[in-house]
Amino acid sequence: MSSLSGTSAFYRRRKLVDRLMTVLAYACTAAAIIPLTWIVIYVIYRGLGAWDLAFFTELPQLFGDGGGVRSGIVGTLVIVGLATLMGVPVGIMAGIYLAEYGDNRLGGVIRFMADTLTGVPSIVVGLFAFGVVVVNFGYSAFAGAVALAVLMVPIITRTTEEIIRLVPDSIREASLGLGVSRWKTIMRVVVPTALSGIVTGVLLAVARVAGETAPLILTIFGTNFPISSNVFSGPSTTLSLQIFQLGGAPSPQVVEVAWGAALLLVLMVLGISLMARLVFRGQSVSGGR
Repeated sequence: MSSLSGTSAFYRRRKLVDRLMTVLAYACTAAAIIPLTWIVIYVIYRGLGAWDLAFFTELPQLFGDGGGVRSGIVGTLVIVGLATLMGVPVGIMAGIYLAEYGDNRLGGVIRFMADTLTGVPSIVVGLFAFGVVVVNFGYSAFAGAVALAVLMVPIITRTTEEIIRLVPDSIREASLGLGVSRWKTIMRVVVPTALSGIVTGVLLAVARVAGETAPLILTIFGTNFPISSNVFSGPSTTLSLQIFQLGGAPSPQVVEVAWGAALLLVLMVLGISLMARLVFRGQSVSGGR
């Protein structure tokens, strides 16, 4: 009889602990979601009023009606696009090497450096790009793209490595058993199998750098005038940098334009993140089938 009562008390305690942990999990989830939702709603509330045709077609002003963020939109697309062109091939190839050939001392060093670079403050990366590019060639969109590419590489590298490691060894062995060389197996069998996950990592890296400001302050100078058509020379700007510059202006109209730019940037990052989730979900569904 005592053993039955002891067992009953044990299960009651387990049930109580389970309920407490469930409540704690829901509370932590709410603590994370509520501030994020509040920020998004507040940015929409403050920024949506600035959206009109002039907001997307005019240059920013420091007085009057505040102008628009045309140069910031173009600069963001150009600089992030250049960073993607530079960072994606390096990150993917490094990830393939770590997954397929990286079980050695060199792979450990590369993996350690990638993990370390992921945690380096972006302003340090901007200072590096300033010393390497700006000091020698001047402010330019290319210098900003170099800084963003350096931030992208470790994210893409580690994501690519983990995704490729998920590819079953049986697929590799089947290809090698048919006499296909290892590099062809990697490029024609392994990489296509993991392509959706690799694309997801790339999109997440793009979303990560699209809102960066600190490294761009040191590399592209920032301008409220038309940006240079030469990506290798002349000042440029981005939405994030314009938010930083316009947000502290004394004119309420200019500050409203900064809020509108913040809303546009949030929607851009949100769109890229949702695209990454859809790609990842598509990979999960196809993998399950």
